[in-house]
Amino acid sequence: MTAPQLPSALFAMDPVHLPELFPPRVMNRLRQFAHIDPALVAQDLGSPEVAGVLGRTEVLITGWGGPRIDQDVLDAAPRLRVILHAAGSVRHMIGDAFWRSGLSISSAAQANALPVAEYTLAAILFAGKDVLGLRERFRDRHAYPGPDERKVLGNFRRRVGVIGASRIGRRLLDLLRPFDLEVSLYDPYVDAAQAKALGAVPLPLNDLLRSSDIVTLHAPDLPETHHMLNRERLALIPDGGVLINTSRGALVDHAALTDELLSGRISAMLDVTEPEPLPAESPLYRLPNVLLTPHVAGSVGNELERLGITVVDELERLAAGLPLAHQVHQAELTNSA
Repeated sequence: MTAPQLPSALFAMDPVHLPELFPPRVMNRLRQFAHIDPALVAQDLGSPEVAGVLGRTEVLITGWGGPRIDQDVLDAAPRLRVILHAAGSVRHMIGDAFWRSGLSISSAAQANALPVAEYTLAAILFAGKDVLGLRERFRDRHAYPGPDERKVLGNFRRRVGVIGASRIGRRLLDLLRPFDLEVSLYDPYVDAAQAKALGAVPLPLNDLLRSSDIVTLHAPDLPETHHMLNRERLALIPDGGVLINTSRGALVDHAALTDELLSGRISAMLDVTEPEPLPAESPLYRLPNVLLTPHVAGSVGNELERLGITVVDELERLAAGLPLAHQVHQAELTNSA
């Protein structure tokens, strides 16, 4: 009996990511389900050296730094059946031409949500212990906190407000369940019963801000969410509150946030900013009440392998005649990143 012919596949991404996404053990497994040249990683699908391969490609494996899939690409790839994206959002990679084509696309966004949720969980627990403030005071005084400092520390019934029940927001809510925290949620597309099932109390945005010790952002970057935390809303966060942002910098008015942080009224843990990175003269690099990290909450280092495994899992499903487990549908992109 003749073995089934493997589909032809092509990598289309920044080649710098390939070794971490597809280390040897993952690459070997991938090649059980597709014919692919690991040495050919296309960033420009219109280049002459790629044209011949693209013409026979059935599976396009994309990632960060990959090309936009426009009508010219689709015309040059008449055998293309599916795109498997070894990263998160596909919003900026595909457009109307792709959706008109009837092709399918899968994303590793669910796998990428986990490390962001883990980072955020750690930030919440650190915030509840006032790790930023304690670090600075311990550095200056070389002494343990006194009774007045200790009584405001701790994570028992700390009030945490989650903005956005996105993939990451939902993963975070799941991670928060074992802790004795009081969790509220703002998401205009989630009703009270859904919020309760997620382990949170639904609140309007302004009420959530007023009633939270820690506020964490997980909303998509859309025109209607641009600067959703403006000067007026940032002022609603209680004195001593902490803002965590692992979503997108554009959700926050950074001029207003900088003023709040300079005043010392609130603190912030920011993995994303606007712009990104901040200019060298930004005071946020040096403020003692700010933890600023270089967009590392998402998959980095050995976490990228999880995204590659997601792609190979999808290939295996296709080989078995099963539907994609992480297919992206056009309607989803209206309210997601």
